[in-house]
Amino acid sequence: MTITREELAAQIDEAHWEWLRAHLERGGIIVVDRGLDVAEVGLKIAADDTAAIQALLVGKQLGKPSAEQIAAWDTDPSLRFSTLIISPYVLIQEQ
Repeated sequence: MTITREELAAQIDEAHWEWLRAHLERGGIIVVDRGLDVAEVGLKIAADDTAAIQALLVGKQLGKPSAEQIAAWDTDPSLRFSTLIISPYVLIQEQ
């Protein structure tokens, strides 16, 4: 079964940083740049579009959170993120 961008867009939710911290500790958080559409990125990951994913990684538009980001988020655990689960990952984007 093929998943569509619209189906993924409908699954985007909002979460506070404190709710996401456990996913960070298991290595499941992937940060999506604010300039990108979370559903589009999720679609590329779900489709295993390695060329597109690699381009986003190289361009630093997608990746694991940096120590600086984590420290900033930890100072305000009520920060809100758009989230999308593409198992085993949780895509997050600062709001």
